[in-house]
Amino acid sequence: MQLLSPTQLGTLSIPNRVLFAPLTRVRADAENVPGELMADYYRQRASAGLLIAEATMVAGDAQAWPHQPGIHSTAHVAGWKRVTDAVHASGGRIYLQIWHPGRATHPALNAGVQPVSSSDKALRGDTIHTPEGKLDYPTPRPLRLDELPGIVELFRKAAANARLAGFDGVQVHGAHGYLLDQFLRDGVNDRTDAYGGSLANRARLLFEVVDAAATVFGFGRVGLRFSPLVGFNDMVDSDPAGLVAHVAAESEKRGLGFLELRHAHFDQPAEYELARIARKHFTGALVRNGGFTRDAGEAAIRDGLADAIAYGVPFLANPDLPRRFLLNAPLNTPDVSTFYVAASRAGYTDYPFLAA
Repeated sequence: MQLLSPTQLGTLSIPNRVLFAPLTRVRADAENVPGELMADYYRQRASAGLLIAEATMVAGDAQAWPHQPGIHSTAHVAGWKRVTDAVHASGGRIYLQIWHPGRATHPALNAGVQPVSSSDKALRGDTIHTPEGKLDYPTPRPLRLDELPGIVELFRKAAANARLAGFDGVQVHGAHGYLLDQFLRDGVNDRTDAYGGSLANRARLLFEVVDAAATVFGFGRVGLRFSPLVGFNDMVDSDPAGLVAHVAAESEKRGLGFLELRHAHFDQPAEYELARIARKHFTGALVRNGGFTRDAGEAAIRDGLADAIAYGVPFLANPDLPRRFLLNAPLNTPDVSTFYVAASRAGYTDYPFLAA
């Protein structure tokens, strides 16, 4: 089956097209350092064509939940080195997803620091878990023009630390209503300067970050995730089709390692059309993610609308997912109650493998 055939993601050769999607699991320690538990988790899933490690904060005041990992200190580098060593020893390849939450956090998680965003629009319709309990999202502070080079530098330094930690590349998180997406989509970005208004302006910060990461790894080892129709974190855009065309074309110019189109659900007609637009403007490795089954993923690759499929929850519950796909074997059932339980192996590293 084509899902299990080798391909290229930019300059990275991968043995199959079943990718492990980045999934927040809150298993880092209280200082946001990955430990042996996380190393075991990623090692178990090393048969993926590529592992994309979870959203990892680029700054100490960019935490959105306790026990998430960071990549902005020497301790974080050392912790992640345990993870990459374990994956590489098992024959795997692993990228780090570098991330900033922007407005999707709270001062209670960041020593009183007010969240930042493209505008002063607060995230509506949800609450956030903090040490003080569930709280409403606060009004963010719009970033000044003179602060934006510092944001880009945070991501560049994160990429440099990821390389020190032994990662094979990085993925820039430009999706799901986090900081870069807050600039990209006009439902939040109402700026009137060089980072607002036109689509080219709104995408400016995103591609400045991509370019900065490429100074560390080269464009062929940088991936980009975006999610034009995903409404998570109170997000919307007036022209998702135009957004996809622009982001895909800019990624094409750079020869990006891969472009991940994160769907709300892959088989929605509007999402299918976005995949067609992405394919039209981007000839590199197109990764799709969002509710795919084994057969749906195979069909997307066969039809030329994907080069690889990122699987989240199915891979979470089935550490040997490529083998199960090969044999068309039954899948373990995920235990949703254990998705976000700090320091626990339950529902993390105790899912069974297929018997030999």
